[in-house]
Amino acid sequence: MPLNPKAFGLTAGIIWGLVILVFTPVSMSTGYATTFLNIIVSIYPGYSISPLGSIIGLIYGFADASIGFYIFARIYNWLETKK
Repeated sequence: MPLNPKAFGLTAGIIWGLVILVFTPVSMSTGYATTFLNIIVSIYPGYSISPLGSIIGLIYGFADASIGFYIFARIYNWLETKK
């Protein structure tokens, strides 16, 4: 069964962007997931654990996951046709 690359990419982008958007203020107020977000700091330039950083992380996360999962779905569909 083929995957819809656009839908797959957009869904992943929305989810990953929202994860970063939600976890950033949670980390600022409780300290929860600080180690996880410090890894994200090292990956996304300009991202920081701050209110502005949560918006930057949302944008980076959406773009990163959308592109990555779009490519994943295209490769998956290509491999499915090789059976």
